[in-house]
Amino acid sequence: MPNKTEQSLTTAKSRGIFLLPNLLTTAGLFSGFFAIVASMNNMFESAAVAIFIAMVFDGLDGRVARMTNTESEFGAEYDSMADIVSFGMAPALVMYNWALGDLGKLGWLAAFIFVAGGALRLARFNTNHGTSDKRYFQGLAIPSAAAIVAGFVWVGSKYEVDPSNVSYFAAFLTIAAGLLMVSNFRYHSFKDVDWRGRVSFIAILAIVLAFVIVATEPSLVLFSIFFLYAISGPITTFRTVKKIKLEHVVGDTDCEEGNSATKSQQETSEKAQKSDDKKTSD
Repeated sequence: MPNKTEQSLTTAKSRGIFLLPNLLTTAGLFSGFFAIVASMNNMFESAAVAIFIAMVFDGLDGRVARMTNTESEFGAEYDSMADIVSFGMAPALVMYNWALGDLGKLGWLAAFIFVAGGALRLARFNTNHGTSDKRYFQGLAIPSAAAIVAGFVWVGSKYEVDPSNVSYFAAFLTIAAGLLMVSNFRYHSFKDVDWRGRVSFIAILAIVLAFVIVATEPSLVLFSIFFLYAISGPITTFRTVKKIKLEHVVGDTDCEEGNSATKSQQETSEKAQKSDDKKTSD
């Protein structure tokens, strides 16, 4: 049996916090906070770039935690808290300071819809984690929604677009991104891609070409990519569902999923019973 010293060391280790993944999460949180401060000082291009940098850190912290076997409940909760700042508050405030401020009540309501949609999206993802289909996201992921809003600000700032000329479109884009996050549209998560598998030489060339294209006009290319990804959700849903219902767009789908699972179990049971009857008759 372990002595008291070993038990105390084990308890202290279990109470500790893993450094590397949480350090990456903190870096993403810092990037989101910097984006807010930069937008308050009219540095909108830097603010938009900071949000995309936060996306890089957000993509790294979870993968590093899994690769180094340093996953923890604290890390998951901390990551969610950082996400609501970096991808909820930061894009909404950057957009508000750039184009929505002159719209009055409509402007701050559009920004709030985006923040609320992001918070609800994270809460739903955390509660459904481990039960949903890993191949798809239910609703637009909050980093992708943030990329659309920040990408639009980045494009407008880089090409010196007058924010007053696109303020209403900016409000529509912000509201739409917020609503897509709480929708039931299915988005490919790309979690089923085997990143450790072998690929052809042409695939490597395509990846290099993709980096070159992004490097030529990063603001326009990144905004276009995430915009197309955002509209892919409704397209995927409408193509895969024969009869569109309200629950396919928004609302609770637990009842429908439960009925489908029950029906599938009944069909399996009936097939097994028929097989047993056939063997008995033979």
